[in-house]
Amino acid sequence: MKPVVALLGRPNVGKSTLFNRIVRSRQALVDDLPGVTRDRHYGDALWEDREFTIIDTGGFLSEDDDYFASQIKEQLTAAVDQADFLVFIMDGRAGLSPYDRDLADLLRKTEKPVFYLINKIESHRQEDELGEFYALGIDRFYQVSAEHGIGVGEFLDDLVRDFPEPGEIEEDETAPIRVAIVGRPNVGKSSLANRLFGEKRVVVNEKAGTTRDAIELSVVHKNQEFVLVDTAGIRRKGKVREKLEKFSILKSLKSLDDCDVALILIDCEEGITDQDITIAGYAEKRGCGAVFILNKWDLVDKEEKSEKEFLKDLRYMSKFLSYAPALTVSALTGQRCHKILGLAAKVYGEYCHRINTGTLNRIIEDAVYREEPSLHKGRRLKFFYATQVAAKPPCFVCFVNYPNAVHFSYQRYLKNQLRQMIPLSLTPIRLYFREKTGKIDFSGKTKETERIRKKKSRITSKRQKLRKEQSRKKRQRDKNQAG
Repeated sequence: MKPVVALLGRPNVGKSTLFNRIVRSRQALVDDLPGVTRDRHYGDALWEDREFTIIDTGGFLSEDDDYFASQIKEQLTAAVDQADFLVFIMDGRAGLSPYDRDLADLLRKTEKPVFYLINKIESHRQEDELGEFYALGIDRFYQVSAEHGIGVGEFLDDLVRDFPEPGEIEEDETAPIRVAIVGRPNVGKSSLANRLFGEKRVVVNEKAGTTRDAIELSVVHKNQEFVLVDTAGIRRKGKVREKLEKFSILKSLKSLDDCDVALILIDCEEGITDQDITIAGYAEKRGCGAVFILNKWDLVDKEEKSEKEFLKDLRYMSKFLSYAPALTVSALTGQRCHKILGLAAKVYGEYCHRINTGTLNRIIEDAVYREEPSLHKGRRLKFFYATQVAAKPPCFVCFVNYPNAVHFSYQRYLKNQLRQMIPLSLTPIRLYFREKTGKIDFSGKTKETERIRKKKSRITSKRQKLRKEQSRKKRQRDKNQAG
């Protein structure tokens, strides 16, 4: 296992900024507003050929000071228990805080190595004003600026000194299935993530907008590893005004770009809304696999609306995602939640599917034979051959003589034939049309054979014209003799 490093400190001391600096990406949301981070956020880092996992945590406060303080403290305690090394970050601009003292007392009780950082130090004048921090009884402080990278390298050199050598860590080469949990605010995304993870891993609250960042959770189900991404709720654009919420939504949409399968959560108690369908459209546009998760099914009055009626409404409103399976669950009680990852794995299997070129061409040939495409400007539309060019999702290219003449209804017909014959009933399909490149067509005629056929056709045409001309001259002679 790779070493695990946890970043700790009160709100707004720069933990997420340092996290982004170490992992060398903007994974964690950063804002001047205190308390942006509420959950544990994991990232992989590399320094001096030493790999390690780093955890960004929420800001440490007493339970009376913040609406989410008690749950954030639970997440922080879990991070401390999981970590091998602890990094306590303080704010050099704001000075020593009572919360710093409380957290320092808490960390003294652990036997794990603790590194003490004073952040936001960007000048020599600030270095001269740090005497108050020595009241904590700590000998060594690292003076850094996470925003500008000052002093971070020296701290990381000392941090990785006791890490295992690069060759001592074994990595699993099997890529996990990435599953993004998306939906409107307060539909139960974090509750479902905790249920699938098996413990309270992310903060859950009835208040909408509790989750602000995309939180990744690693889960193993039936010997298959999954990475669950709990995302922030996506509201209608017209209702989003705060800068922080805009960034949260952008992170949620980025999670759809990076995932293999999207779990689209719908609140059954509220019913299917236009925003639910809009979010489903985001998943369809990005080409990821999709599963509709109808949450809070335990709160629905079954006599008023049955599961069959609910699914009928869903299919009517989301015709563009007709291939996406749907499952009624309750994240609160765990009803049918054990089926979700198995269903996601099944969707992923089709999402990665590849088909033999010969089989693909026979399917297209049979489809064209049963239902010929309409004429294009009086000319026949010919399909020469097809091939699969990519997976995730399966992408096919058909080479034809008039690519722009393939009607959208005929494209839908070909897609349906592919779904039935391969079969690919649970995944999106991309079908493209290109102009032919001289390869063999379905009738088996080569380019040379086609050239000979055209030459014979021209000769036949000339002979027919000659016969017509001879017949015309004979009629003219007969007419002159009669006169």
